[in-house]
Amino acid sequence: MSLLGHLRALNELDLADLDLDNVGNWPLALKAILLGVLYSLILVAGFYFHVQALQQRLANTEQQEETLRQEFEQKAFEAANLDIYRAQLTEMALRFGELVAQLPSQTEVPSLLEDITGKGKLNGLRIKRIDLLEEQTQTFFVELPIAIEAAGSYHDLGAFISGMASLPRIVTLHDFKVSVDTKTPSMLEMSLLAKTYRYRESGDDT
Repeated sequence: MSLLGHLRALNELDLADLDLDNVGNWPLALKAILLGVLYSLILVAGFYFHVQALQQRLANTEQQEETLRQEFEQKAFEAANLDIYRAQLTEMALRFGELVAQLPSQTEVPSLLEDITGKGKLNGLRIKRIDLLEEQTQTFFVELPIAIEAAGSYHDLGAFISGMASLPRIVTLHDFKVSVDTKTPSMLEMSLLAKTYRYRESGDDT
């Protein structure tokens, strides 16, 4: 049958008479159109999924490029400032050494207690109690609490507190309690907890 004949057959075809279960008996022109449509759909779907995969790969590559660029900039910055970092590290090491030097060793604790007692007497206080309490081990240092009880005038107590700050070792003061001396109303009684610290060595218990 000629092409013109096939076209006339299509014009005369009633679509209601078509049976999807019997595609093989459809007119040749209609089967060709159906195949063309299916082929086009397959091409469009394949192109869509292929392009989508390429776009995803492109996005991943762009993200990787941005990450590498940031890493390069960071490393370039660090390399350019390497001498500054080394100088800062040296300064930090010196500073750390100075701070550690202000922490008493175990053998220096008795002399520290004597210094605290001397500060109290120098400022006119009557030292009633000065006891070294149990050590408290922290992550990088050991805390040495010292319980102090003293009596004196308001100004004497203030001078003693100020004098503690001038000790050559690091000492912090906590838990102040001040009350009137029942035996001598003009005097005040003070109790406080002083804490000094030493660097934690490998042999210290956790």
